[in-house]
Amino acid sequence: MGRRKIEMKMVKDSGSRQVTFSKRRSGLFKKANELATLCAAQVAIVVFSPGGKPYSFGHPSVEAVAERFLTLNLRSRVSIPRQLVAQPQREAKVERLNRRLNAILKKLQAEMKRGEMLDEAVKVARKRSKFRKPINELNLYELIEMRKAMGQLRERVKQRMSDIEASSSLLLLSKIATKQAESK
Repeated sequence: MGRRKIEMKMVKDSGSRQVTFSKRRSGLFKKANELATLCAAQVAIVVFSPGGKPYSFGHPSVEAVAERFLTLNLRSRVSIPRQLVAQPQREAKVERLNRRLNAILKKLQAEMKRGEMLDEAVKVARKRSKFRKPINELNLYELIEMRKAMGQLRERVKQRMSDIEASSSLLLLSKIATKQAESK
């Protein structure tokens, strides 16, 4: 279906609203993290779920950004917050955690993409297969046919694995022989 523009209005169904909130919240936090990383900006976001549960994101921390915001009138705009001056190791720790978060987010995106590709492959395979219905909707004859097909597939997989193991063994033996020939 792809991406499409969604009209900005409140989602009526509470279940859909919660799902939308969760997805949008993670996207919002991801964008805030990118802004903080790319621009060395100090960012704090606090959101409350439809159920009233609070969620927050802050760089270097929500408390540090909130204190800076609340004491802005007392100091000049270019001053550095007291916590950052007093604790440079805290900033280094936050930076390490930020890098870990970015790496985990990349892995998560890759796994989500992989999951989407697998879902698509299952759809394509189901279209090609004579077993187009979910397994719990098959009758006895169809289940017997599927069992036979699965047995044949298992045998083909075993044969392919055997072929791969044999070729990798031959490759390993040829490498060992080459190294022995070179050492003589």
